[in-house]
Amino acid sequence: MAKVIRLDEKRLSKAFKKILSSLKVKPEVSFHLTQALLQTSLRGVDSHGIRLFPHYISALQGGRINGKPKYKFNKAKESSGLLDADHTFGHAAGAEAMNRAIKLAEKTGIAAVSVYNSSHFGAAAYYSLIAADKNMIGISFTHADSLLLTHSAKEAYFGTNPICFAAPCKDEGPFCLDMATSVVTWNKIRQYKERGKDLPSGIGADKRGRPTQDITEVMSLLPIGGYKGFGLSMMIDILCSLLSGMPFGRHLSSMFKAPLDEKRYLGHFFIAIDISAFGKASVFKKRLKQMMDEVRKQPKAAKNMPIMVAGDPEKRCFKERIRKGIPMDVADFKAFSRLEKEFNVSFR
Repeated sequence: MAKVIRLDEKRLSKAFKKILSSLKVKPEVSFHLTQALLQTSLRGVDSHGIRLFPHYISALQGGRINGKPKYKFNKAKESSGLLDADHTFGHAAGAEAMNRAIKLAEKTGIAAVSVYNSSHFGAAAYYSLIAADKNMIGISFTHADSLLLTHSAKEAYFGTNPICFAAPCKDEGPFCLDMATSVVTWNKIRQYKERGKDLPSGIGADKRGRPTQDITEVMSLLPIGGYKGFGLSMMIDILCSLLSGMPFGRHLSSMFKAPLDEKRYLGHFFIAIDISAFGKASVFKKRLKQMMDEVRKQPKAAKNMPIMVAGDPEKRCFKERIRKGIPMDVADFKAFSRLEKEFNVSFR
């Protein structure tokens, strides 16, 4: 069993910001990258959380990521716009775009913003939750490396393209469905590989498109629901690439395999829905609370298996990790140790 250490989110935040400041990253960009990574790890989504920070720093130093972007926003219509992210961290670009969508939605009821010239934006929940905090429904999409097995094919064409839907709820955190269109993400596969573990069944496929549990043979990821997950992935790529003018499918450069001086040209898509345009937000939140509670109180199929709605596991994990710290395998911490020496910081 891998040895685990616990990291304090406040100490991590301080160290992250010190490193980013030393690399001349804009304060608002540093803020969103730091907040997004910490929130993601605190919510238990370790594949897209703080463990990616060393990679992002390497990409910044290599020239792939621009730490001092000059955003260009074109308000195409009253309720839509396009944001040129100037190749900055996708976390900062995504927050900028969602905030733009929220501002437009305050006037029009619903608004959408397309992002281009961006990079990996981590967990989609960060952006949808920004909208939920403003009494809006937030929906976030991005496309990604070509890793999702095409239905009935031997190889991948589209990515694990995620979707996140978040809505505010009375007396608790938002309902938040954040899911990839694959059974697991490729970053999760990397975690298995780094730990020398075989995969559970029904996750990956080999070069012939056949399911495999051998980590050395995995070439693509299996979609959720077979052809349905594949169809969702293509839909999301249409939103993120065709509307933004960015490359699509197999034309995207790889997050880990491409040179770190190579821009990725990723696209994202964000929607903000002002609940007050349809009725009182307070009534909506009360009714959502009722819905969620009624689902949770249904008869259990197994005594030891709680009935949950989307976001419940993350809420529980957040409370625990705020108290105990964010867990990290000692093996994963090696990259952080290198950053400690290079930038004279301490993560623990």
